[in-house]
Amino acid sequence: MMHCMKHEKLEIFTDGGARGNPGPAGIGVVIWHGHSLVGTYAKYIGEATNNQAEYQAVLLALEQAKRIGARELDVYMDSDLAVNQLNRKFKIKDPVLGTLFVKAWNMMVGFKRVTFHHVPREKNHEADKLVNQAIDRRA
Repeated sequence: MMHCMKHEKLEIFTDGGARGNPGPAGIGVVIWHGHSLVGTYAKYIGEATNNQAEYQAVLLALEQAKRIGARELDVYMDSDLAVNQLNRKFKIKDPVLGTLFVKAWNMMVGFKRVTFHHVPREKNHEADKLVNQAIDRRA
């Protein structure tokens, strides 16, 4: 069976964090295709809460995955709350997170499958490092 798609199925590690909560915030995304690294992204997002940053990281990940033509995504994050909300196990009471959730949900429509998994923080150190770099580099 021939596969034309280069990166059909991706593993993505995302993280978002704020210093102060809310405070200066950054997001990090690490995209893998099997054992090969597809890309890393770090971005300063201004004032935000930790949870808002977690969602912004997911949005950036979905954007990049769509850009490279992926069909299936396994997204790994160390935020238990965001994972449970994105998997529709927890309700979202915060209106800002609600808006970010809807954005993420609309972006997921283009994919065949998007699954969110919780990982311990130490398994997410690369994305976490990018978050800190983004905040440290801010203007």
